[in-house]
Amino acid sequence: MSEKNETKNKQIIHEEIKARASNGMVMLVINSGLMIAGLIGFVFGIIITEKTFGGAFGIFLLVISSLYTFFIGPILYAGLKVIKPNEAAVLTLFGKYYGTLRSEGFYFVNPFVVSLNPAASKTTTGSLGAEMVQVSAAGNPQAAAAALRNKKISLKAMTLNNDKQKINDQLGNPIVIGVVVIWRVINTAKAVFSVDNYTEYLSIQCDAALRNTVRLYPYDVSDSMNNDNGKSLRGSSIEVAEKIKEELQSKVELAGLEIIEARITHLAYAPEIAAAMLQRQQASAIIDARQMIVEGAVGMVEMALEKLSENNIVQLDEERKAAMVSNLLVVLCSNKDTQPVVNSGSLY
Repeated sequence: MSEKNETKNKQIIHEEIKARASNGMVMLVINSGLMIAGLIGFVFGIIITEKTFGGAFGIFLLVISSLYTFFIGPILYAGLKVIKPNEAAVLTLFGKYYGTLRSEGFYFVNPFVVSLNPAASKTTTGSLGAEMVQVSAAGNPQAAAAALRNKKISLKAMTLNNDKQKINDQLGNPIVIGVVVIWRVINTAKAVFSVDNYTEYLSIQCDAALRNTVRLYPYDVSDSMNNDNGKSLRGSSIEVAEKIKEELQSKVELAGLEIIEARITHLAYAPEIAAAMLQRQQASAIIDARQMIVEGAVGMVEMALEKLSENNIVQLDEERKAAMVSNLLVVLCSNKDTQPVVNSGSLY
């Protein structure tokens, strides 16, 4: 029997079921009419009791009408639930999962059910839920407090933008990186019962996935490096973001969340090494430029020697060729204007 109960509880936690509900407007009209009738019956019960001096019918009418008007009727009003578009209510009845209302409308459910939303009673360590982020950005603290008290779960696409992290890349260089994640709740039962606070859980898993992914790539790669087909954080940001999304999705599947998109919003070297990295990039650029200049100069010298030999303009031995090559390379590769020296004597 205990094994069956455990299996049933697991199914309830991991599977979302539709809550039993009826038309709220019909119930509102019926309950309001019965309360008005009960109030009228309560007045008539008092009149009949006074006239008959404690008649049984008057006492019965008085008890029934007062019981419904002052106790049953107000309790039934608690069962009326309004669900807005892209909103859901996870209901429990005496500690057990009762069901979820996902479709917009006006419903009547068991008046003793309780709506649950763990993210509404706790703040997250990294970033609040998207609803809180939106109202906070608008600068409205009263709306923010109302959002925290909301016991319904938003099914809209929401944004998580944690603080920037300092992480070591594949080469051990500290970098500062930030990501933004677009997500939504797809399974309200998992979001409420499988984790303590799904927004906090998502925030922590986002930081962990970011750290695990960034350490696999260097900040930048040069031609001499051969790393994962030349991918880097700066040059392959889309591929890196996709990898972060895939790892994060595998982690938040437990909480019934879907990661729609992940994007890198900030990427830079840490301040303590930014100046050194800039110097290294400048040196690398100078080396590449010099290499191109030397390659071009060698080609020009080779072409000059070939033209002189073809046209028999002058016959040079190996020593004079070496001197000519040296002079031409100095002229072509120098970053300053050269000063020619005129030899008015003999060729040798």
